[in-house]
Amino acid sequence: MSQQRREKLKPLLDEVPPGFLVDAAWLVGRKIDRKSILNYERRGWLEKVTRGLYRRPFGSSETDNARQGWKIAVLSMQRLMGYDVHVGGKTALATHGLVHYLSFRGDELVYLYGKPPAWLKRLPDADRYMTRTRSLFGGKMIGVDNVAISSETADEDLAVSHGRWSLTVSSLERAVLELLDELPDHESFHIADMAFESLSGVRPAKMQAMLEACKSIKVKRLFFVFADRHNHAWRKYLEMDRIDLGSGPRALVEGGKFHPDYRISVPAEYLPRQERDDGA
Repeated sequence: MSQQRREKLKPLLDEVPPGFLVDAAWLVGRKIDRKSILNYERRGWLEKVTRGLYRRPFGSSETDNARQGWKIAVLSMQRLMGYDVHVGGKTALATHGLVHYLSFRGDELVYLYGKPPAWLKRLPDADRYMTRTRSLFGGKMIGVDNVAISSETADEDLAVSHGRWSLTVSSLERAVLELLDELPDHESFHIADMAFESLSGVRPAKMQAMLEACKSIKVKRLFFVFADRHNHAWRKYLEMDRIDLGSGPRALVEGGKFHPDYRISVPAEYLPRQERDDGA
């Protein structure tokens, strides 16, 4: 191997942890030409995943969860290649620790918001990734945080403990609104109900800001249906007069009942108790 190729390969090995992905554009941007890419592939220093996408081979320490999980792919997009995506919705809620409530398994759908790379659709497990725009908040990144990958998390499902790696993820407050945006076609009222049951840690000021920024009347009305139903301590701090809930009824669920306070149709079991009792 020539000295020139060794000099090109060293930055690649320094920047890319085992198992992480890089695409042809990223490699070419680091002056690794396509001939060198093919050479690295032949020598086993890179593995071709799909057209234009490569993986630095996993090391011997990587667990099966790391090899089959989604975090390495997403971290590769966010931290290595700089794609403008964040993890949101149900996936973000699970990342914040609501796994027990949401029964989130490693093979479930992964919700990504923003502008993912075209090769995402060519991954062997492409069907697991649900991509969304950020139109729910008018394209704004309000309420998106960086969540550090701890060594404990890494041991379980990532198998890297590099301090520089952190996931860009919706906060609890943004994620629950992104989840509600999926109702009723892509998520269930039951899942939303379980999520709200565990939302005792919501920060009222942050939730207020997210509700004011949210562009969907449907989502905001549903939020208050569930918030009133579970009545966590933070509920009383929300200033409803600052939140636009629109006017007129909203038909959402076929055969549903209109909530008396928020005028959106929901399954009968999500009406206030008095309404359910009167309809019995």
